[in-house]
Amino acid sequence: MSDIQIINPTQHKGWEDLILSHPEGSFFHSSAWARVLSESYGYVPKYFAMIRNEKLVSLLPVMEVNSLFTGKRGVSLPFTDYCEPILNNNVSFLELLNQMIEFGKKRDWKYFEFRFTESNLQPLTSNLQPFILFVRHTLNLSKDSDLILSGFRDSTRRNIRKAIGEGVKVKSSNTTEGMKEFYRLNSLTRKEHGLPPQPYRFFVKVLEHIISRDLGQVFLASHDRKNIAGAIYFHFNGKAYYKYGASDKNYQHLRPNNLVMWEAIRCYSGNGTRSLCMGRTEPDHEGLLQFKSGWGTTEQPIRYYRYDFKKGSFVSGSSKVTGFHNRIFKLLPMSILHQVGNLLYKHAG
Repeated sequence: MSDIQIINPTQHKGWEDLILSHPEGSFFHSSAWARVLSESYGYVPKYFAMIRNEKLVSLLPVMEVNSLFTGKRGVSLPFTDYCEPILNNNVSFLELLNQMIEFGKKRDWKYFEFRFTESNLQPLTSNLQPFILFVRHTLNLSKDSDLILSGFRDSTRRNIRKAIGEGVKVKSSNTTEGMKEFYRLNSLTRKEHGLPPQPYRFFVKVLEHIISRDLGQVFLASHDRKNIAGAIYFHFNGKAYYKYGASDKNYQHLRPNNLVMWEAIRCYSGNGTRSLCMGRTEPDHEGLLQFKSGWGTTEQPIRYYRYDFKKGSFVSGSSKVTGFHNRIFKLLPMSILHQVGNLLYKHAG
């Protein structure tokens, strides 16, 4: 009989220690991220875990999303670029997957979606068609910062020098004021991309459960004492993650985003962090692919797989998220976009 448990990590004492005890434990397995998702959007954590002798053996994190508009489903994990399952040689992913499918049938899920780079799941997924495909960029930080800098593309180094020469300054923040400034810049960026911004309460929860617990930080770039760009990074178990970036397009010519990234790289490489993940990118987003590859990163595919309960099989889809609605959002005033974001995001996870 399987000893897989369904656990809510936000209510499990010592969960972070369990994750840290496993070499594959990442920030996205943490209770801090589970709290942010569940408290921001009302998602219910259903983490399929095997624990033996107080050690984590295997884990498939899942959030149950229950929406009147988009249906009830399981996602591993919402608003997360990827979330690798934790596996043990004696426990197959198929065992976890089968239990999850049985659970989903009982809960009347519409579908289940898992997102990973599949480095340890290739034999299982080689015959499956991904629902969506993305690209991940990762930078090795286990070198001297000068060596890391030398691995950047020439244009990337020039942009860093330009920002410094123009008087752009970067500082790290863990305050409410810093988060409010990032949210202001994030709202400008989302509007420019034709998207509503995430609810402010989400960033409040990021500050409460992540930044204030020293699991992340906000970097802000300023020029003439005005904040013009920023980014949010998470860190856990020797790995850092670039999660959100934002800027005021009126100052794009100063290249503040490049200096923000460089200062974050210097910060993390100097404190023993081993790697920095720059997040997912759509394969046809040439500009962003070029930006991330210019930092001497390595590329790896991220594949999302979706199991449709009605069809009883995995299905394919499309990564295209742009369309007519983006043109509409660009025209809306910011106050309306904030209201739209408050309404929509909990249904989109």
